[in-house]
Amino acid sequence: MSTMWTVLLLCVYLCVPLKSYGALIISRDVQQDSDGTIHKLLKKRSVNSAQIEVQRVKIDCKVASRFAHTVMTSTALNKANVSQEVFFEVELPKTAFITNFSMEIDGKTYVGEVKEKEKAKKQYEKAVSSGQTAGLVKASGRKMEKFSVSVNIAANSNVTFALTYEELLQRRFGKYELMIRVKPQQLVQHFEIAADIYEPQGIAFLDTYATFITNELLPLVEKTITDKKAHLSFSPTLDQQRKCPDCDGTLIHGDFFIKYDVNRVQDLGEIQIVNGYFVHFFAPADLQRLPKNVVFVIDRSLSMRGKKMEQTREALLTILDDLYEEDHFGLITFDDKIVKWRPSLSKATKENVNAAKEFVKTIQPTGWTNINDAVLRAVDILNAAEKNKTVPVNSASMIILLTDGDPTYGERNLDTIKSNVQNAIGGNMSLFCLGFGYDMDYNFLDVMAKQNDGLARRIYEASDAVLQLQGFYDEVASPLLSEVHFNYPEDTVNSLTGSYFKQLFNGSEIVVAGQLNDIEMNDFAVEVSALGAENDFVVKGQASAQKWDTIFPDQEYIFGDFTERLWAYLTIQQLLDKKDKGTPEEKANATAEALELSLKYNFVTPLTSMVVTKPENKDKPEDTFIADKLTEDQRTGTSIQSQTVPQTGYSYASSPVNWVDGDPHFIIELPDKNDALCFNINDKPGTIFNLVKDPLTGTVVNGQTIGDKKVDPASKENTYFGCFGIIHEKFGIRLMVSTQDILVSEHGKQTKLFWSDDTSVKGLNMDLQVTKDRSLTVTLRNSVKFVIMLHKVWKKHPYHQDYLGFYTLDSHLFSQRVHGLLGQFYNGVQFEVSELFDGKDVDKPDAFMFVKGHRILVTRGWQKDFRNDVKNGENVPCWFIHNNGTGLIDGDLTDYIVSGLFKTN
Repeated sequence: MSTMWTVLLLCVYLCVPLKSYGALIISRDVQQDSDGTIHKLLKKRSVNSAQIEVQRVKIDCKVASRFAHTVMTSTALNKANVSQEVFFEVELPKTAFITNFSMEIDGKTYVGEVKEKEKAKKQYEKAVSSGQTAGLVKASGRKMEKFSVSVNIAANSNVTFALTYEELLQRRFGKYELMIRVKPQQLVQHFEIAADIYEPQGIAFLDTYATFITNELLPLVEKTITDKKAHLSFSPTLDQQRKCPDCDGTLIHGDFFIKYDVNRVQDLGEIQIVNGYFVHFFAPADLQRLPKNVVFVIDRSLSMRGKKMEQTREALLTILDDLYEEDHFGLITFDDKIVKWRPSLSKATKENVNAAKEFVKTIQPTGWTNINDAVLRAVDILNAAEKNKTVPVNSASMIILLTDGDPTYGERNLDTIKSNVQNAIGGNMSLFCLGFGYDMDYNFLDVMAKQNDGLARRIYEASDAVLQLQGFYDEVASPLLSEVHFNYPEDTVNSLTGSYFKQLFNGSEIVVAGQLNDIEMNDFAVEVSALGAENDFVVKGQASAQKWDTIFPDQEYIFGDFTERLWAYLTIQQLLDKKDKGTPEEKANATAEALELSLKYNFVTPLTSMVVTKPENKDKPEDTFIADKLTEDQRTGTSIQSQTVPQTGYSYASSPVNWVDGDPHFIIELPDKNDALCFNINDKPGTIFNLVKDPLTGTVVNGQTIGDKKVDPASKENTYFGCFGIIHEKFGIRLMVSTQDILVSEHGKQTKLFWSDDTSVKGLNMDLQVTKDRSLTVTLRNSVKFVIMLHKVWKKHPYHQDYLGFYTLDSHLFSQRVHGLLGQFYNGVQFEVSELFDGKDVDKPDAFMFVKGHRILVTRGWQKDFRNDVKNGENVPCWFIHNNGTGLIDGDLTDYIVSGLFKTN
């Protein structure tokens, strides 16, 4: 019996789409020749995915003293009489650590094992070499990560997935927030969200709402709140989930929020002792705000032009209005020149604020990026104000840097810049770094901020960028204390997390945790000292243990040794910060300690991976699934996954995407430089170019150009790619893609697909997915992924006709010997740009580039990425190399011309 493949995204807790409708899929039937050779043919077959029944989805969340423990469980039954592939795909907060994952199939449980990342990587590479596949954790939006795994389920069998993760809820703007994302897109027999919150300080308030809650669903949100405990549940029946009485669509689609705060009575804060560990929560109420001294350092280099500059100006105008009159402020803008609004700080009077706003309105982008000198100039202004005593003695000084790129002028060595800034600041002020978009080394900003008692934040290029900028400023706008020190008896506690903090901001909270030298100890002395608005802040007290069965009578033990796990979570987070900003010895020690704790407490962190070995069956060999924890820099990759057929893969870093599209425009992404190169090729229609050739993997991609129907008398002749040929010799695959259809050949057996159908093909060595009249995604087993975009042109257009674009994903999987017009750049290219000057177009400056031993003229411009918007595309800034890429490409353009679509010469 043939194996049918369908897709199910089981959505629990923080969740993603579930395919719940009949779909046209491609199944594989087996044909045996007279010589005994078995061939797998591709054949269309319609399958109703209702044969996969979601029986149960439960999200169970328990929060004890801000530490959240969440278990997402889902059970599905394969009602078909053939085996089917079931996908489990959920989203979880990027601040959380996965602690467990399991699959129960036919009574047997498969449990994930947390391993050191390098060991997991070796296991993964071994799995790939033997033909196995892997899973992946990917970035999903701004705050979430997507976890996915698939498993083959036999006929009339069920599978239960369970994912557990933990996180410490952070207090922002006076409240804690727990977000539950539920998007099953299918009716679920037994659906339940349950949350229990235990807070010994007492719950001050608790609100809950959901983006999908209707008037009919609202009464189903049950909420019970006592002094120290809250219980919430939401469990709609099958009929209550329906959009309408006679339809299968579900109302459950969106985010479920729980927001709360705790009572704050003592200035000392709340200290809890459990099983030899303690945690100290500090956020005293009713403190007077400290005056602040702030210098805004704003990037106005050329890359900030357009929407980013408009949004920055708009945000600054609002932020200036929000300054308190006792604050002092300054403004610095920079490109390759540093411009100070005024030579010294100004008090935030109405007149000064209005003058600053007029200055902000004049900021225009131009030139290069000199981050080093701009920040050092801000330090000088703040130091001079303190030296000249023009600011209050008890005040908080800070620099807020906003940039969208890496340094390109003056000092460009990132380590040198970090050292210069740290030495200049000398612990006297905080540095906050805002990275606008993805065109900068975020890790550089992050480390530089942490080295100077601040933090970094990414500002996403979107319509709400102004609100993001204002929101960040609001978090740091009201410092309450500075130079905050937590003191505990040295002979009583050990293994403290950070106990010094530069500032405490209004609406936030400081958390310190540690171990007790004597597990039987029930109390110890505590002192907190800081600088307040008018006087020194000093508070002393005694920490005493309380029995949880007294605080929460009639309750079973909440979950595990939560205080110990909270300590471990917080310690690992701080060690991960320390490993990026200390001396080489400190970095090595911090890394080793963080790794040891991650393994001991079964946390998936940037130093570990979770490995799950999936069961072997007659249809598929044993698979290895590996889940990683992403760093912020690894969240920048672009995903081309289909919404209905998730692909699984594995990556330790985002891979660049290189492509050719349009008339033909070649674009080379260079993540290590946060930049891109681009060039055009011009030749007569019908020419066939080799784009990719890798002799080790046996992969070849050629493209044939087409011209317009006829040449517009008012313009030159344009050429585009109208056909691509893809070969994988080892798999026996040939794929010919034209604007009319897609011809697939595997070991001599052929089938034809059409752009007019949404079609999915899952073959032995290659998966294909056609998105109707839009794109074709080609995934080669344990290898690379290509995306071919179809550009449809109005049939009656007098000049133009349909054409194709070609995009390479996972290019790092090619060998070092890969070449071709695109392939030669898959392993990167080194270049330097200098001597920026005005070009023919005022918006497109020229410069000189040194690359591959050549000094060539280049122009700053844009090309289009059509993957997300096939009609209009998205602008990608790049350095344009003229004359068919001369000086950038190896040899001459004619060296890449081949004699046939499947030829290599």
